[in-house]
Amino acid sequence: MSGAGPAAPRPALPDDLERQVAAALREDLGADWGENWGDNDPSGALVPAGHRCEAAVYSREDAVLCGTAWFDQVFRSIDPGIECAWRRNDGEGIAAGQVVCRLQGPTRALLSGERTALNFLQLLSGTATFSRAFAAAAATAAERAGVPAAPCVLDTRKTLPGLRSAQKYAVACGGCRNHRRNLGEAILLKENHIAALGGVAAALRAARQRHGARPVEIEVQNPRQLQEALEQRAERILLDNFSPAQIAAAVRDSRQRAQLEVSGGVTLAAVTELAGLGMDFLSCGALTKDVRAVDFSLRLDGAGES
Repeated sequence: MSGAGPAAPRPALPDDLERQVAAALREDLGADWGENWGDNDPSGALVPAGHRCEAAVYSREDAVLCGTAWFDQVFRSIDPGIECAWRRNDGEGIAAGQVVCRLQGPTRALLSGERTALNFLQLLSGTATFSRAFAAAAATAAERAGVPAAPCVLDTRKTLPGLRSAQKYAVACGGCRNHRRNLGEAILLKENHIAALGGVAAALRAARQRHGARPVEIEVQNPRQLQEALEQRAERILLDNFSPAQIAAAVRDSRQRAQLEVSGGVTLAAVTELAGLGMDFLSCGALTKDVRAVDFSLRLDGAGES
């Protein structure tokens, strides 16, 4: 998948980045890695303690780069003496065979941190690359259809446990947008909420009674529920698994009385078909749950005794 296209503005790094890196290092180097990481890598311990070297990270495919701060934090945590010099920034396109980073420092530390650092880089670059493809497909489809604006492509909460903020950062680097980061960030009444509360109208009334003027989004499964949500003046309506014809009718019927979001089976091919229909948002769980890692390689060169 190509990383072509303009770089999106980089979002702020998540507050739990260091915690994510620490958890990943515990996973690979053991719970006591902070004090005894050298003892927990018997292969790396074969290299003399004073040995230093230089290394390079290569991309093996076209992609959108993402995850450099996680990569840096891995090596900073193991040995602050490792220097990482990036040739591209998060959100920028990279080409197959390209050197994206040069490193230098203690060889043992480079060997021990290599896999963890690359795991973050490959996952987050994969998420950013996939997101860039979705954003580009939505823009192209909207332009061809002549609609005023392309729908915003949103991620969901279908993320890897413990890495939600990292993947949402990567989605934004790829040019898509974040939906709610956790349950408390927004009110979204889905099919099971509606069933438990006695229907669309009853669910909206319950939300407004408890949360006042706070905006509410509600999921609908069919045109009848859509009309009920519109009659209740829902601010935002999620059309779940609507057909293209039903989506087009919903856009006409809503007459901008509510923002419309489309979800359910939103693949890359579906974006090309749907994005010109005039909805406001397309939400896609595949951005974070079906991601394929980008292939990177770290190779030592010029190793020598200090």
